[in-house]
Amino acid sequence: MQILLDADSCPRIARDMILRFSVRLKVPVVYAANRPIPYPDSIPKDLIRMEHCSAQEGSADDRIVELARPGDLVITRDLPLAERLVDQGVDVLDDRGRVFTRENIRQLRSLRDFTVGLAEQGLDFERTPSYEKKDQQALAQGLDRELSRLLKG
Repeated sequence: MQILLDADSCPRIARDMILRFSVRLKVPVVYAANRPIPYPDSIPKDLIRMEHCSAQEGSADDRIVELARPGDLVITRDLPLAERLVDQGVDVLDDRGRVFTRENIRQLRSLRDFTVGLAEQGLDFERTPSYEKKDQQALAQGLDRELSRLLKG
């Protein structure tokens, strides 16, 4: 089992929390990103790996899909990536603790595509609210629940 992190868009505070879970549970984490993402030197080298992907659009997403297997946990807020992973039988959680499932991913993806379409037509609105304390708590609860379930396997 491993945690794969779509690290480009994940807030630093969420990345730090994911690393704390990794160390406590001894579950390796893979950061996938188009740029180097820093992490504390104190993290054991056998628990973290950086997959530095090309700058090509979607390369980090493609790498996560290549690496992820059922029994792994992927953290991403990217709904098209989450949909690909759910279809592959991989467990997916966003950085706010929401679990993506076969039951909810299509509806969430449809809503996302609709709002992206509105933005492309010039309607200006905030699509992602700031990352708050309640989001951190929800992520902690989601990580605890999903990692416990996966580790019991």
